[in-house]
Amino acid sequence: MAGVCADELAVEPPVAARRLLGATLWSGAVGVRIVEVEAYGGDPAGPWPDPASHSGRGRTKRNMVMFGPAGVLYVYLSYGMHTCINVTSGPDGIASAALIRSGEVIAGLDEVRARRPAARSDADLARGPGNLGSALGITLSDYGTPLFDANSAIRLELGKALPAKQIASGPRVGVSTAADLAWRFWLPSSPAVSTYRRSPRAPRAEVS
Repeated sequence: MAGVCADELAVEPPVAARRLLGATLWSGAVGVRIVEVEAYGGDPAGPWPDPASHSGRGRTKRNMVMFGPAGVLYVYLSYGMHTCINVTSGPDGIASAALIRSGEVIAGLDEVRARRPAARSDADLARGPGNLGSALGITLSDYGTPLFDANSAIRLELGKALPAKQIASGPRVGVSTAADLAWRFWLPSSPAVSTYRRSPRAPRAEVS
């Protein structure tokens, strides 16, 4: 069963990212329904070159898990303080992953509120990638966790794929290269979706 689930993510980045919407990410007793994601590709030698991706310049110690099989946790620190959560995708050996940007807390609400006392509302608890990492209590030590392993402390339940009409798409947040690639996907019905912010370093968007 785990292999079948992972196989559903062993596809091109946008398809894998959309498949994650509506899925539940568990960390211990805390469960978060995923409502916003961003797809990221890999290096120029691969089928999905993406200069905005951590793997855009090739394999490093930091991004090596992106080159492995789908369904593995890739964790990194943003600005040296915010833990960001990614799920690897694509076939084994070809780099890609989806950044989990926002979610709705569906289990362990009191535990998450204790971790995120500054949140103004429950919709804010896991809105934005850094807040999501804090809400789930995930740290750099969780890097490389197999998310479809029943024995893992952090697990992913894909559930049923959502129909395309429930999903919106647009440019990714805050990237300065490939800034207009519409590889951000979200559920417009969710109050937990974050606000789009274009990087000030990104080239001006072309108007047709």
